[in-house]
Amino acid sequence: MAGLFDAEPIFQPLAERMRPKSLDEVMGQSHILGEGKALRKAIERDMLHSMILWGPPGVGKTTLARLFAQLSGCRFESLSAVLSGVKDIRDAVSRAQQALAQGEKSILFVDEVHRFNKGQQDAFLPYVEDGTIIFIGATTENPSFELNNALLSRARVYRLKSLTVDELAQVYNRAVEQDENLHQAALNFEPDAFALLLASADGDARKLLGFIEVLSDLIDDHSLINLSLVSEVLAQSVRRFDKGGDLFYDQISAMHKSMRGSSPDGALYWMCRMLDGGCDPLYIARRLVRMASEDVGNADPRALEICMNAWQVQERLGSPEGELALAQAVIYLASAPKSNAVYQAFNECMAQVKAAPAYDVPEHLRNAPTTLMKDMGIGKEYRYAHSEPNAYAAGEVYLPEAIQSEQFYQPVNRGLEIKISEKLEQLRQWDQQSQQKRYEDS
Repeated sequence: MAGLFDAEPIFQPLAERMRPKSLDEVMGQSHILGEGKALRKAIERDMLHSMILWGPPGVGKTTLARLFAQLSGCRFESLSAVLSGVKDIRDAVSRAQQALAQGEKSILFVDEVHRFNKGQQDAFLPYVEDGTIIFIGATTENPSFELNNALLSRARVYRLKSLTVDELAQVYNRAVEQDENLHQAALNFEPDAFALLLASADGDARKLLGFIEVLSDLIDDHSLINLSLVSEVLAQSVRRFDKGGDLFYDQISAMHKSMRGSSPDGALYWMCRMLDGGCDPLYIARRLVRMASEDVGNADPRALEICMNAWQVQERLGSPEGELALAQAVIYLASAPKSNAVYQAFNECMAQVKAAPAYDVPEHLRNAPTTLMKDMGIGKEYRYAHSEPNAYAAGEVYLPEAIQSEQFYQPVNRGLEIKISEKLEQLRQWDQQSQQKRYEDS
């Protein structure tokens, strides 16, 4: 019975059949596996160490772990953090200890290691330290956020990159050359259809090979694969967009930085990528409102209004009208003059409030709703601005005396803030010239 389960599966997907069998067959990742790179040297010199492979789906994390075991002559134990618990970890370690007693090293590979909690991650530590296992974890999430410092300190982190279009084309060419089934299918693509296929794979070799396998099943031998057929196969494909993962925050960051950098094309592109990947448009609307205050501010106060209007359109009308309004808003933000003066002023003032004493409200600014309070002189010396020349009480102070000279808001020399700056400078001059200064100059 055991022999039955040990037999090769009758069918293996193309991606499984095309797993590289040597470092030279690995597509991409030349930054860590190229000639002379540290990781390649470690493998070639049989100095394999515990590591974390961090990268998006389909770039070869599992493949590399298996390949390292093969090249190093190690046993290969594999766990999935989604399906495994501490008992599974202990069982795997126990098998590794038995193998080590017979002189055989073991690699313990944990897929999606970020899904293990702290206790589960800690369970590896003693066995990594004493050499019972060589630990290889695979994750799509930033290890610095998802993994324990104790585990990170015992494993080197290698970041894997999405494959380029050229590298995906090499994956395809290698599959055609080496896989008998695919070679016999003799796929023939229109140039535009092939370009769309590579672009839609999203840097994921496994996804590309999956598309190719579906196409090979749909066509007759030597049939021309056109744009329409590829589009039909791709229609059910889901773009990479993990709503709680790194890619989610990377794309938000790219949109925000494109807007801040005054690139309407970049900001629009990343917004569309988020929408295409399934991001909630209302989430984007909230982010745009934040950007309007943080990065445009009073350089163009209309930006905030436009973003709020776009949010309302999305709430009331939904798609596609709402998404078009969001596009209008993000392009406006990117094109608008930029100022973070309000953002800086708010942060500085909040820091001041948290760090400084809780100063009393000055007597002239207090409310005096009762006769007793008025008789005590509360609010007596308040100067009503509308009754003053130019509707401005020159020399008056609205901060506590101890911080009367603080200037949190520093307008920039862009957009409407040029006018605001000029006005505030004029008011300061009037303050200096006034004979009715509230406090002595500090």
